[in-house]
Amino acid sequence: MNIFKKIENNELSLYVNGDLIYKRWIDTGESKVFDTVAYDKYMHTSVRDMKYESRDNLIVVQAKLKMKNTAEGGRKTGFVSGYRPNHVFERPAKGQTFVGEIIFEGQRTIEPGEEKIVTVRFILNQPIEKYLDKGRKWWIQEAQNVLGEAEII
Repeated sequence: MNIFKKIENNELSLYVNGDLIYKRWIDTGESKVFDTVAYDKYMHTSVRDMKYESRDNLIVVQAKLKMKNTAEGGRKTGFVSGYRPNHVFERPAKGQTFVGEIIFEGQRTIEPGEEKIVTVRFILNQPIEKYLDKGRKWWIQEAQNVLGEAEII
């Protein structure tokens, strides 16, 4: 079984064995299932059971990131572009966190208390699409420590 996800022209497409089974329009959040049987069968499978055609593809979103200051429980120091914290979309986390890399330009670090527009690149092989709607907020964490909050723009 080969599963391939592709983002192009504001559309997220999901293919199983070369057949289009699902499409989501990122800006509106609308979606369509083209093959209900395949979608139900494979989307309720652990990602560890899936074999992807390409592990080089990423899901990329723009977000407004607001870091907590130290007094609010945030970090004592900032972090550099390329940092990979845990991304939590539900509270409580229910054991589900996602891997994503935070990329930004214009300065070397983002410091506690700062707000910045960033790019977040999520790895492909995790069930994250259902959370990727414009305006969706999530938490940036190191282990159980919440460092800040991000919102998809």
